[in-house]
Amino acid sequence: MTQAELIDGKTFAAGLRARIGAAVADLRARHGLRPGLAVVLVGADPASQVYVRSKNRAVAEAGMQGFEHILPETTGQPALLDLVGRLNRDPAVHGILVQLPLPARIDPQAVLDAIAPAKDADGFHVINAGRLATGGAALIPCTPLGCMLLLRDRLGDLSGLEAVVVGRSNIVGKPMAQLLLAANCTVTVCHSRTRDLPAVCRRGDILIAAAGRPGMVRGDWIKPGATVIDVGINRVAQPGEPGTYRLVGDVAFDEAVAVAGAITPVPGGVGPMTIACLLANTMTAACRQAGIDPPDLGKG
Repeated sequence: MTQAELIDGKTFAAGLRARIGAAVADLRARHGLRPGLAVVLVGADPASQVYVRSKNRAVAEAGMQGFEHILPETTGQPALLDLVGRLNRDPAVHGILVQLPLPARIDPQAVLDAIAPAKDADGFHVINAGRLATGGAALIPCTPLGCMLLLRDRLGDLSGLEAVVVGRSNIVGKPMAQLLLAANCTVTVCHSRTRDLPAVCRRGDILIAAAGRPGMVRGDWIKPGATVIDVGINRVAQPGEPGTYRLVGDVAFDEAVAVAGAITPVPGGVGPMTIACLLANTMTAACRQAGIDPPDLGKG
């Protein structure tokens, strides 16, 4: 039985980060501009601490300037908004990322809305969402941007392909659909109220699984030969091994790999692309703020 090609996001992300590093060096040499990313963490959530360390390490490796702000758990919303305001005004800071989740007393939308759209490295601001929807120069959410880079690397021109997106979040599903539409795909967005979800999924030449439910998409939901991008990262307990977990996606991988033409594994697929695309967004933001055309970083 022929198995699907594995789309190696880890290798692609490493290449993308290397290209970003070269672009940073060129930007500094030609224009005296060093992109800067500020990362803000409130509290001591262990998973968030790991993510922030990884992001800061990637920033340093790319030759960018990193600004780390670790705030105590007791930090209130006014103090956090004050910090965001200062970062908005700092010319050395070109991108701002406030690590989620925030403590329950802080309104995350208010904080995200306070970030200057031009410095919105995560691409979550409503103005960037609007620009993406209307074909403007947006900063694009990192995970959908990473998915598009992987799709274009494997498929080239996406025009005319039917794409099905399972999930309608503001972070992945909706921007993913907008990117696919801009690439001239015919796009269907599915959700919990979709009737006969398996049948809809089977139409997709491209299937994006971003529902946040482990193993939800079964092998017989997939069109033979389709390209499957599994965005899900779910921790599930190992049977018979209390306290141990493994990472799985939203796609039942062992079933899907026998049907799809290509598929991203979990881990090692979409995940590594997210931090690489955060760096790409910071580079894009720095160039735009300086009136310089951003480099094309998408080609592997």
